[in-house]
Amino acid sequence: MAMDDLIAGLPGYAKDLKLNYSSLVRQNGELTPQQLWGTVVCAAIATRSADLTAAAIEDASAVLTPDALDAAKAAAAIMGMNNIYYRFHHLTTNEKYATLPARLRMNVLRGHTVDPVDFELWCLVVSAVNACEKCVDSHEKVLREKGATEELINAAVRVTSIIHAIGVVVDSEKAVPSAVAV
Repeated sequence: MAMDDLIAGLPGYAKDLKLNYSSLVRQNGELTPQQLWGTVVCAAIATRSADLTAAAIEDASAVLTPDALDAAKAAAAIMGMNNIYYRFHHLTTNEKYATLPARLRMNVLRGHTVDPVDFELWCLVVSAVNACEKCVDSHEKVLREKGATEELINAAVRVTSIIHAIGVVVDSEKAVPSAVAV
C-alpha cells in the first residue's frame, strides 16, 4: 500500500493529519527530496507501525537511491540502539554510567554513503521519536556545525511529528476499527 492510499484511509478524526501530510510531505519545499523521504522512512520505522513503514519504504524507493534508502534504514537502526543506551544515561541519577564506555559498535555513523547532513538529520528525527534528550541535543549541534539551519531541522521534525501521528492512528484503527461498535 502506498502512502497516499494509507493517508486516504485515515478516519475523519485525523483530518488534520491528512492536511498536514499534504502540506508537509506532498508540497514540501524546505527539505531536499532525499532529506524528506529519508525522514519519512526513519520516522515510520521509529514509529514501529508495520503498515506505515511498508508504505513509506514503497514510496521512498521511487525517490531515494538504493544507497540512500539503506542509509535511512541504517540511521533508524543505529539510533534505535543508541537512543535506549543514552536515554538510560539521562534518566538515571547515577553519574557513574556516564563514565563507562558504551562498547557498542556504531560504525555506520561514519560508514554511510549519503550526505553527512542528511544522515545526521535522520539520526535526529529518530532520536526525537524515541525521546532521547542526549541524542537529540548531540545530533542537533552536529547539524548546525555542518551548516544546517534551525529552519531545516524544524522542517524535518515537523514531518516526523506527522508521520508518527499517522502511525499511531493507523495502528489504533487496526486494533479497534471505528466501524466496530464498542
